[in-house]
Amino acid sequence: MNLLSRFDATLAKHQISLTRASTRVLQINLGKKCNQTCAHCHVNAGPARREIMTRETIEKILAWLDTTEIQTVDITGGAPELNPHFCFLVNAVKSGRTFSGEKRHVMDRCNLTVLWEDGQENLAEFLAGNEVEIVASLPCYSAENVDAQRGDGVFEKSIRALQKLNQLGYARDAALKLNLVYNPLGAFLPGAQDELEAVYKTQLRDGFGIEFNRLFCLANLPIARFAAQLRRDGEAENYAQVLLDGFNPHSVAGLMCRDTINVGWRGEVYDCDFNQMLNMQWRSGKPLFLWDIDADNLKGRAIATADHCFGCTAGAGSSCGGATT
Repeated sequence: MNLLSRFDATLAKHQISLTRASTRVLQINLGKKCNQTCAHCHVNAGPARREIMTRETIEKILAWLDTTEIQTVDITGGAPELNPHFCFLVNAVKSGRTFSGEKRHVMDRCNLTVLWEDGQENLAEFLAGNEVEIVASLPCYSAENVDAQRGDGVFEKSIRALQKLNQLGYARDAALKLNLVYNPLGAFLPGAQDELEAVYKTQLRDGFGIEFNRLFCLANLPIARFAAQLRRDGEAENYAQVLLDGFNPHSVAGLMCRDTINVGWRGEVYDCDFNQMLNMQWRSGKPLFLWDIDADNLKGRAIATADHCFGCTAGAGSSCGGATT
């Protein structure tokens, strides 16, 4: 029996139906171009990637978005800021439809080092000026571990970026949220999120004067670059068993696939960013794009699953907002 059928059988064993709830978040992947080449990256992103969302596609997404009640836009990549239309997208979302006088909430999944790239000199100020929540990757609070996973010099650049964001008011002004993301360095599950957050806060405050709001712990999923690393290390089967053995039925209710629509760089639709990387596109007789669907008629839709779904349901669970239990 393969892992796909084992995942479905596991849900059935616990009498769980994995279907969509009301859509709360539109997650837009602006492409696979990135200034880093991280060992754990499920997108297989890097400087040489050419997949990137066009202005035309962004405009079609914005037109669709303003027909919906979706109040949160989650922007990811690659390094989403390297898309030349990133600022246009943020400005358009923030100047678009409001809800009870409040603008839509925008999140930027930022690798921090992009703030130091040529042409990004005003990026931090732009994000702060638009009250964009930053969800920043920092897989450890030590230089050795971060550079091992993300490349030489990444830790030092990341620390300087966090310090700059603090200077602009991030994690100090209630409107400027700064959250960090932790990924394990190997084939194991994250530790307890609250405990690790406390350690991060102490280490970054005492060592560098850095403040942040929350730490999100995400499991590494066996996709793309991390899957290749597991195979090279002979850990693929062992890690698959770790995820299977760690299944937590209480994690399912909080999974991102239940309330998030994920959109690829061509405008195609998926249940989550992981499904996107496995080409598990929504279909209804034909592949579906965002402008093909009605946001009001998605509740109860079945969610496409595969072996990687054990990664989001193991231990305390793993979702865009960290642990789900």
